[in-house]
Amino acid sequence: MTLFDLSGKVALVTGGSRGLGKAMARALAEAGADVVIASRDEQALRRSLEEILQGLSVRGHYVVGDLSRREESTRVAQAAEEALGRVDILVNNAGTNVPQQIDQIEDATWDQLLELNLSSCMALSRALVPGMKQRGWGRIIHISSIMAFVSKEGRNAYSSTKAALLGLCRAMALELGPYGITVNCIAPGPFLTELPLSLFSEEEKKYVASRTALGRWGRPEELAGPVLLLASEAGSYITGETLVVDGGSICKSF
Repeated sequence: MTLFDLSGKVALVTGGSRGLGKAMARALAEAGADVVIASRDEQALRRSLEEILQGLSVRGHYVVGDLSRREESTRVAQAAEEALGRVDILVNNAGTNVPQQIDQIEDATWDQLLELNLSSCMALSRALVPGMKQRGWGRIIHISSIMAFVSKEGRNAYSSTKAALLGLCRAMALELGPYGITVNCIAPGPFLTELPLSLFSEEEKKYVASRTALGRWGRPEELAGPVLLLASEAGSYITGETLVVDGGSICKSF
């Protein structure tokens, strides 16, 4: 048995058209999994799927969907199963952040973040778990954040949803363990994806790097190892856990 071999498995990665989602989808494909990626942007999905599959013989598909709407989460799950016949690995990566102070946050913003960052993970899992149970094997990976453990002004909704994923993970692990399904979280720290590249000044990027033990930002491809560990037989006895991948950010309090 090859511990990290995912040949014959099908993975669904939400938020898979860019950044960490795209990097994780590529890693799963390189390990032999057929992949489905989902996001709201069809053009980005089409381009990213081509790059994810480049040089590989695995199958791929994309699904356009807005996971901030409950019915869309269910539809995306069904479309992924219909396209490739099954989903063995679910990576709940889609999420966003709209910074607002607690006395200024709007109901619409709170509700949108709660639905996209947390409730979509429940809805996708609810839709795909029956098939995993029937096959006696499954991997569910919620992408949380170090903002589940620490926070910053204006991150009320974001930190709340990312912390809630840790609790969801533990409860699901207990429920699904008897069926051969593991459930875990990955909590990334500062990764240099499109969002910080477009929003942060050079000075801000240097400051964030200085707050890590390694003195730098993470590269998206550095999530390949963690996601493969939790998605494969290499991590078959890991469940209900949160793997922090942050370059030592939360080690540094002073």
